[in-house]
Amino acid sequence: MLDILYQDDYLIAINKPSGWLVHRSWLDKQEKVVIMQTLRDQIGQHVYPVHRLDRPTSGVLLFALSSQIANLMATQFAMHQPRKIYYAVVRGYVNQANIIDYPLVEELDKIADKFSHKNKPAQSAITHYRPLSQIEIPMAVGKYSTARYSLIELKPLTGRKHQLRRHMKHIFHPILGDSKHGDLHQNRAFSEFFAIHRLMLHASELTFIHPITQQTIIINAPTGIQWQNIITQFKPLVD
Repeated sequence: MLDILYQDDYLIAINKPSGWLVHRSWLDKQEKVVIMQTLRDQIGQHVYPVHRLDRPTSGVLLFALSSQIANLMATQFAMHQPRKIYYAVVRGYVNQANIIDYPLVEELDKIADKFSHKNKPAQSAITHYRPLSQIEIPMAVGKYSTARYSLIELKPLTGRKHQLRRHMKHIFHPILGDSKHGDLHQNRAFSEFFAIHRLMLHASELTFIHPITQQTIIINAPTGIQWQNIITQFKPLVD
């Protein structure tokens, strides 16, 4: 059973588990664990995605209960109106809040996007981040005798593909568990020490204007047990 965070006559939001596809893809024809079909069967009606989360990312995922509402919400997301808050564990110590203003070239899949235009200009991409806590573990990685990690809060102001993962790589603090944009050696050390095998990125909060009632809706998704067991070992930063 998927964890339903919010539901009314027009919208439904769940706490997406890490590792689940949102919908079936011809790239993963054998995949049986799919959010849309599971949620449809759980509530007994069709659902329509209005935004996306990467397969390895967990957290707030919103669906519409009709195509008309889906179109209204898709317009909000296209205009970057909803506000999103993520938590991530990254390599190294992040000691102060800052803004990443770094345009991103569209990231294309070699198979799914093989007919797409490959020379598009980079698009504006902006992310706010701030550190929350840190930890140093007794694991030798590369030339260092220990490994340091930070728990951070991320607020993307734009919605480019893999924006948070690519932005954190850009400032040399890749997200742990990121097999594409991360640090392989740090991923292995983190996974071995904490016995966790997933991308450490969680969509914690989504705020938007309801398309019918015009009320501000705030949806929060709690982190899972694995996250909680890790975060309790981090030391909060002292102002």
